[in-house]
Order: sequence, then structure tokens, then C-alpha cells
Amino acid sequence: MTHSSQDAGSHGIQEEGRLYVVDSINDLNKLNLCPTESQHLFSLEDKFPNAGTTPGNGRRGLFFVGLLLVLTVSLALVFFAIFLIIQTGNQMEDVSRRLTAEGKDIDDLKKINNMIVKRLNQLDSEQN
Repeated sequence: MTHSSQDAGSHGIQEEGRLYVVDSINDLNKLNLCPTESQHLFSLEDKFPNAGTTPGNGRRGLFFVGLLLVLTVSLALVFFAIFLIIQTGNQMEDVSRRLTAEGKDIDDLKKINNMIVKRLNQLDSEQN
């Protein structure tokens, strides 16, 4: 809370530069009624004893950043694996189609071979 230059004379020069933490209207009334004790009543360490002083905060933040990084990399790997599975499935369909087409060609060649062998056998039997 800031004071104007008119209030500075009534509260003193030391009071002008102080900052207070006020949690409720009751604390504000206590602040106005007891300005000399307000330093002890409203210090930030008393209201929030663990505010920024916990030694594990840095490690906890680093842990969450690392966890986020690991999850992101895992998600990317999963998407890459899904992509590879889809690509492999497409290639298998292509190979299957080719094998089916070649199988038909092989069957046609076998029929032609059988016809040639029969014709040759007929010609050989006619010559004898």
C-alpha cells in the first residue's frame, strides 16, 4: 500500500517505504490499528512458511520438465511406430497383389507348357 505525501507526515518517514501482506479485511484493520506490530504480524515468512524456501522446488521443477520431455519423445515414437505399421501394411498389399498377378501368369504358362507337350507327343506318335 502506498501513501501520499500528506500521509507521510502522519505515519513517519520509516512507515512510507514498508510493504505489507494483507490476507483479509481483518488483517487490514489490524495493520491500521497496530502499525508498530505490523511487521511481526504480517511478514511473508510467517504467512507462507514454505514460500520459495523449499530446497526441493528446483528438483521438482526439473523433474516435471524431464517428465514432460520423456512423454513428448514417447508420443513421437508411438506416432512413428504407427506410421511404419501403416506403411508396411501398404507395401504388403502391393506385394500380395503382385504375387497374385504373377501366380496367374505362372498358371497360364503351365497351361501353355502342357498344351505344347501334348502337341509334341501327338507329333511324335504320328511319326512313329
